[in-house]
Amino acid sequence: MAKWTPTHEAPEPLEGPIVPTIIGGTILWFVLFLVQLPFYGWFDDHGHLWWLWTCLAGAGLGLIGIWYVRGRDAALKRAAEDSAAAAAE
Repeated sequence: MAKWTPTHEAPEPLEGPIVPTIIGGTILWFVLFLVQLPFYGWFDDHGHLWWLWTCLAGAGLGLIGIWYVRGRDAALKRAAEDSAAAAAE
């Protein structure tokens, strides 16, 4: 098992525009749902109705993701402010 143990440190997590990325992905899923909605009958006839509901589920989960990453972003900013205030004292 020792040969699988990493010998280097893990890289720092990538930070970037997380909230706009999640919002963009959510909008994309919802647009895909809306684009497929007029073809509901075709999807139903061919057994591909799950495509439509997958897009709607992606949009719904994206809304949860937006709520989560906005809270995470706010918590990171509060922690940075608290550490800056503690360093200033």
